[in-house]
Amino acid sequence: MKKQAKGIIALSAVLAALLGGGYAYMKLSPEEGGSDPATPTLLATVADGSGTVLVSDNGQEGTVKKVVVKNSEGELTVVMKSAPADGSEPVYTLEGYSDLKLKELMIGTLANNGNGLTAKSVVARDCDDVSKYGFSKPTATVDMTYESGNTVRFFVGDTAPSDDGEYVMVDGKNDVYIVESSTVLNYSNSVTDFVDRTMIDSTIDGDQPKVESLRIERSDMESDILIEYDPMSENAYSGGTSSSHKMLLPTESYLNVETSENVITGMFGLTASGIYVIHCKDGDIKEAGLSDPFCRVSVDCGSKKFVLLLGKVFSDNSGNKCCYGMLEGGNTIYIIPAEKAPWLTVQPIDVATRMLINAYVWNITDMTVSGGGEKAEFVIKPADPDNKPDTPSSSDFKVTFNGNDFSSERFRKFYSFLAGTNAEEFALGVPVPEGEPDAVIKYSDSYTGKTMTYEFYDDSVMRSLIVVNGESKYYCTKSYVGVLLDNIRRIDTDDDFVTRW
Repeated sequence: MKKQAKGIIALSAVLAALLGGGYAYMKLSPEEGGSDPATPTLLATVADGSGTVLVSDNGQEGTVKKVVVKNSEGELTVVMKSAPADGSEPVYTLEGYSDLKLKELMIGTLANNGNGLTAKSVVARDCDDVSKYGFSKPTATVDMTYESGNTVRFFVGDTAPSDDGEYVMVDGKNDVYIVESSTVLNYSNSVTDFVDRTMIDSTIDGDQPKVESLRIERSDMESDILIEYDPMSENAYSGGTSSSHKMLLPTESYLNVETSENVITGMFGLTASGIYVIHCKDGDIKEAGLSDPFCRVSVDCGSKKFVLLLGKVFSDNSGNKCCYGMLEGGNTIYIIPAEKAPWLTVQPIDVATRMLINAYVWNITDMTVSGGGEKAEFVIKPADPDNKPDTPSSSDFKVTFNGNDFSSERFRKFYSFLAGTNAEEFALGVPVPEGEPDAVIKYSDSYTGKTMTYEFYDDSVMRSLIVVNGESKYYCTKSYVGVLLDNIRRIDTDDDFVTRW
């Protein structure tokens, strides 16, 4: 950009600031008769009445003590919650609604925007017919009371048709002004517009919430979903997944981090799209379907506990899927977008990891795998029991296979194949078949102190049933079992293990 153009823009900005932001009109044109046609002439005019202070404490700057707003939605009374001190601004709240979680900054605009309200221009002085500006039935009537005791009433009328502004009159005068729309916008709001739609803060006492447990009860599920914090996850060699939580109901399972995170922590910072009822009564709760809710989500964070009640999903007037929701014991019913409430539809298999075997390889002390007429028994011991390294590797362990020394690295590779086993879906409550399984994996985990047994049974042409510690738990593709049997046969060879099925 040329220096001359930059100078013009800078000068225009200065002039606009000096004019107070009213109707500042700037025209750039060549000087008539000038020798240089590129030299501009700046002309400026200011709309009549621009900068006029309409509301004040008898001409002085004062502190507003109370505001009463009347509009088509009802009546609101704004009162000072805390007085200004040490240079701080006063804090305001709504009288009669202190038991609600309110937007205090937005409420503050009802006092601060009116105090010192400034005109953009005057439309009519000593107007005989103010009805044509919307003052026969004002959009809002505002009474502002100062700490001095002085009260000023002003009215908000219609929107100016050819200007970004609203008509305003001060009681006792027939002058009609235009003010910035943004300064008087909130005077037409209802009380629900000032209610905070964040149902639960994203932090607890300033800290990130630590969920000890979460329970989902839903009328379309036979069993609850219960998720609890797993203290063993704090150890780097605990195995499992990187999730710090485990599922205990309807079955014990490690969790998929990506799919479970929002289910576990999504209640914190949950923001509604609207308010259905404030100060709700039993009839309101019943009408919203929350006296016997479709879904109940209980979260225990130790020092704080929350219970979220959710109704069935419905479509609003815009076709958006949503539901009614409230906190148990609360007094506000919210409208919640369905996509922000995963507890309405989540199934156990959605958050459970598909990995069957989750133990850390060097926590295993013994393992037996069998099937297809083959059997392999492994015993794993530290090479130096008194000096187990922080980051162990194959060379730090001794492994025997059917009583003979065996490569610890080859055992690790075989276990890597087992750890890659993925289930397809849950098979909870399915009867355990009679007869011998097609394959069995059994191992002991020194960290958890548990012994785990996985039995694979033929179920159909395409899938196998997996029974864990005597109970049916998962289905997997039958091709995996075929690869498992093949790899058992490869253990005592130099052939690479198959990792695709």
